[in-house]
Amino acid sequence: MKLLIASDLHGSAFYTEKLLERYAKEGAERLILLGDILYHGPRNDLPERYAPKEVLAMLNPHAAEILCVRGNCDCEVDQMVLNFPVLADYGFLLLEGRAAYLTHGHVINKAHPLSFQKGDILLHGHTHIPACEDCGDFTYLNPGSVSIPKNGSAHSYMIYENGAFVWKELLTGEEYQRFSL
Repeated sequence: MKLLIASDLHGSAFYTEKLLERYAKEGAERLILLGDILYHGPRNDLPERYAPKEVLAMLNPHAAEILCVRGNCDCEVDQMVLNFPVLADYGFLLLEGRAAYLTHGHVINKAHPLSFQKGDILLHGHTHIPACEDCGDFTYLNPGSVSIPKNGSAHSYMIYENGAFVWKELLTGEEYQRFSL
C-alpha cells in the first residue's frame, strides 16, 4: 500500500491544495495526517493563504482515505467541521512487520517515547523539521511541515511504499531523503 504522510498544514489553503495535487499525482491510497490541520497556532506566523474553511472543504471529500492524529493546535471544534477523526492522540500501523506509531509529537516524541520493541518506528510532526534518526530501540521519522517549514527545510511530505520512506519537496515532488526498513 502506498501512503502519503504529511503534517502541520496549519490552515494553509495554498499548501493544502499543493498537498492534494501531490496525493493525486503520487497515486497514494491513504493520506496520513500527523496533526495541526486547521489552526496556525499562536507561535506561528500565518501561513500562505490562511483559510481554514477552504482547507476543510478540500479535505472532507477525501475523508474515507484520511487517517489523522491530533496535533497541539487541533481541538473539539475542528472535529465538528471535519468529516474524518482528528482527535486521536496516536495511531498505529503495521509496516513490513514493524510497528509504526503515529502521533503529532507534542506529548509522545523521541525525548518522551512509548515502550518500543527493537525496530519500531515513531512517526511524528510538530517540529516542522524533517528527520530520520536511529534512537536505539526505535527509529524516529518526521515528514517536516507542509505549510510552515523550519530550520531552512523545504515544504515537505513523505511517501511510504514497499518498505521505504521517501521525503519529497512539496512544490516539486523531488526526493531528497530515503529510509528503507
